[in-house]
Amino acid sequence: MPELPEVEALADHLRRHATGLTVGRVDVAALSVLKTFDPPPTALHGLTVTGANRWGKYLGLQAGDLHLITHLSRAGWLRWSDKLSGVPLRPGGKSPIALRVHLGTPGDAPGFDLTEAGTQKRLAVWLVDDPMKVPQIASLGPDALSLSLDGLTAILKGNTGRIKTVITDQRTIAGIGNAYSDEILHVAKISPFATSSRLSEPQLGHLYDAMISVLTDAVTRSVGQGAATLKGEKRSGLRVHARTGMPCPICGDTVREVSFTDKSFQYCPTCQTGGKILADRRMSKLLK
Repeated sequence: MPELPEVEALADHLRRHATGLTVGRVDVAALSVLKTFDPPPTALHGLTVTGANRWGKYLGLQAGDLHLITHLSRAGWLRWSDKLSGVPLRPGGKSPIALRVHLGTPGDAPGFDLTEAGTQKRLAVWLVDDPMKVPQIASLGPDALSLSLDGLTAILKGNTGRIKTVITDQRTIAGIGNAYSDEILHVAKISPFATSSRLSEPQLGHLYDAMISVLTDAVTRSVGQGAATLKGEKRSGLRVHARTGMPCPICGDTVREVSFTDKSFQYCPTCQTGGKILADRRMSKLLK
């Protein structure tokens, strides 16, 4: 799933390549991705792109007074092309393309596709005149990179949830997902199952420093990359996430995994849990 660094890089790509161009046509191949219907996508036709924005993990293209906003969810992506095909998309087809935006005369202009792989279709698109009309954006917590140490401390104070769950709750802190939360907690040397309100003052400082450094480094590495190379860039910078069974780059211990029904996370026992192996939720259920 694209998180804060990748979405910021996609917004930067659109700012540099789409700003100043005119929306020639919007093709919708999967009507289910549209979460708003007034104004319709055709309202974008003829409008000049004035910029691109990010709200947490939400990406928006601004044209005139309208914002075309998307949440790419787990398997969605933005694919840029310097010359898109002008052939209209067929609604209901088997193509992974859900929506296409032509920036100029279709067939002779650049643009981008919003695509989604797999069978679970969760990609969502809104067209609004105010981003706050997207309920999920209106309910976002503060952006992870906008927080101060005092702000983070205030958020976690009195919160009895597990730290992994808390920092990935978009209503609490916006922008952090499964992958970067693993990386942040590894750098901070904090167990994913630690209770948020019980973190000591030094641990809070380590967590804050890790959050800012991990996300800032990822943004620096991602911005300027082409949309096609962002996924590979993200994977190359991960130290524990999706590296189950591999040695921890800090201490050499084996990276472990906790699995749930539809997701998993990774951690280093030596660095984060004092050597304790956390219970694998999926395996625990099988043994009952």
